[in-house]
Amino acid sequence: MHVHILGICGTFMGGIAALARARGHRVTGSDRSVYPPMSTQLEALGIELIQGYEAAQLDPAPDVVVVGNVMTRGMPVVEHLLNRGLPFTSGPQWLAQHVLHDRWVLAVTGTHGKTTTSSLLAWLLEDAGLKPGFLIGGVPGNFATTARLGDAPFFVIEADEYDTAFFDKRSKFVHLRPRTLVVGNLEHDHADIFPDVAAIQRQFHQLIRIVPGEGRIVWNAADRNVRQTLDMGCWTPREGFARHATNDTKWSARAAPNGDYSRFEVLEDGTSHGTVQWSLIGAHNVENALGAIAAARHAGVAPAQAIKSLSRFKGVRRRLEVRGEVNGITVYDDFAHHPTAIAMTIDGLRRRVGAARIIAVLEPRSNTMRMGVHRETLGPSLKGADEVWLYTPPDLGWDAATTVAVLRERAHLVPSIEALVTGLQPRLNSGDHVLIMSNGGFGGLHERLLEALRGARGDDKAERG
Repeated sequence: MHVHILGICGTFMGGIAALARARGHRVTGSDRSVYPPMSTQLEALGIELIQGYEAAQLDPAPDVVVVGNVMTRGMPVVEHLLNRGLPFTSGPQWLAQHVLHDRWVLAVTGTHGKTTTSSLLAWLLEDAGLKPGFLIGGVPGNFATTARLGDAPFFVIEADEYDTAFFDKRSKFVHLRPRTLVVGNLEHDHADIFPDVAAIQRQFHQLIRIVPGEGRIVWNAADRNVRQTLDMGCWTPREGFARHATNDTKWSARAAPNGDYSRFEVLEDGTSHGTVQWSLIGAHNVENALGAIAAARHAGVAPAQAIKSLSRFKGVRRRLEVRGEVNGITVYDDFAHHPTAIAMTIDGLRRRVGAARIIAVLEPRSNTMRMGVHRETLGPSLKGADEVWLYTPPDLGWDAATTVAVLRERAHLVPSIEALVTGLQPRLNSGDHVLIMSNGGFGGLHERLLEALRGARGDDKAERG
């Protein structure tokens, strides 16, 4: 079968392409921006990539066209697809029909932490010898790929609430039919399609409605919005988790109150299963781990085994990932783009570095952020940093100065990537930690800043010589 994928270079659609190729299909695809690392990953699989969305790519016609949710009416390839009456489907629907229909699906949902928790869960099953399939919206360090078929029955998937396609406005995750469902948290996000939290809760409840009675829902018992969603009706046994135990909490943690959460004890109904000691930091990652342990338990992995596996977890690309260190200055890359995630990331780093300076650099890139939905909570979320540099492109659309006024002299508004590099570089000193946060490439800022720092180091050496 010839499968042609529109919008192939997103992590979800690129993962589908890899799975279709592993199924033995001929796979081609197109995207508006074909670039590494996804382009090189797909080319290595023998997948032909086409730049742009012109109609000619559908001649001769493929057996089926898989349409990504970046596609809209009016695009030449979409109009040609409809006019010709070619067979088409969405990415989640293709996945459900061709990969997930006979698998035990473990789906991880939530506003924050989906990629890390999915990666953790896949690793816990892998390290226990279960060889799961997976599709994750990032690159887990233990696998170095975003998707694989794996062995039946288990399949771990990062389940997104964003809409499915231009012809199907349900959330992607309603197609996946999980047997094990993790609901990590729920906040207002994706404001371009969800007007408020209630609209998101309705989509989550559609998902809850299809989890079988013999399945399991693992949920964050400390999250009020998740609780309200479950109270709308739940027909599946559920297990709550939270860092601090409550009446609804089966899984909790015990950690040093002022520590960085790189070490914590795992408790089930108050009884310890052992202590996790790992490379990750931050309170949010404790919650991610508890959700993954509970879900893995449902698939048959003993908590003691899971705790041992966590010590060998290698993290996820772009989650507080160290991109380089020059002259004692450490530069990080992090995917945080929502005020809650931003605050949690800064708090985790602060607990690790103590009194050392943290310089937070943020690109407000997501649709929700650019719409100004978080303009009142963004400033307070950055208070844990010693300096804040906010990228403010001309088309931002809201008053960034008012947003960061709470930070006073710590805040710097910068209109270009070049100005960020030239402004930051001379202000950095040995021992500083530069936390760059964006859900995109940020114009290559990470490497450009590192290059500037290397150049400055070379100049210093020349002057000393």
